[in-house]
Amino acid sequence: MSTPGGSTASVCREVRALGLPAGRAPGAVDQAAGTAVVVASNLGNAETVCAMVSDMREGGGAAVSVLDAPNASSNIIASSIAIRYGFTGPNLAVCSGATAGLDAVQLATRLLRAGRARRAVVVGVEPADPVARGLEALRPDGGALTEGAGCVLLGVPGAWPGRAAVTIGSVERHGERPATAEPGVGSRYGADGVIGLAVAAERLAGGQVAGPLTVACGDREDSWAGVTARRFEPIGSMA
Repeated sequence: MSTPGGSTASVCREVRALGLPAGRAPGAVDQAAGTAVVVASNLGNAETVCAMVSDMREGGGAAVSVLDAPNASSNIIASSIAIRYGFTGPNLAVCSGATAGLDAVQLATRLLRAGRARRAVVVGVEPADPVARGLEALRPDGGALTEGAGCVLLGVPGAWPGRAAVTIGSVERHGERPATAEPGVGSRYGADGVIGLAVAAERLAGGQVAGPLTVACGDREDSWAGVTARRFEPIGSMA
């Protein structure tokens, strides 16, 4: 049975983001009820799809196992995360190219504002298997794909108690990379926006920088998206 590309890397990031001890068995997480999962990944299922097509060419439809078929879905990573941790809110996949990471952040904030969830786990993950590298290399700015994953927790005030918080603005579209954006985090394609935001949030929450910080992702083919993050200051706090 094949596994969706990037799943192991994404689970490691979720365990860290959720504050779980390493090796904790899958199951319900505190406040899991109603928590949404939004995953950005353009190539997470590509290897499985290509393997299934090859099997069908050689042996016909009967050559494809019913156990493998669900893993061909682009939503397999999001649904697997939801099942593993008991999240019962919406679970969605975003496969929108180089801006997918911040597109996922934008979609998660819309779910929160619409009252569909009070918390959201946003994951960006890309594999770097031979199929993924070959497909990514066909892009005008492609050819340097690196496996990576990141996770950020979004929510209404108080939704993730005990965790340092930052605030983010609206995701904005740009014709080119914002001049004020932080240095890129590498070539993780659809995961770049989530990884960049996770890095920025950790730096802000830990007091390493005063901020604000602008995070961007994109390329000349898919355009650019950007979001600004600030350290959270409770109302009435002293500057």
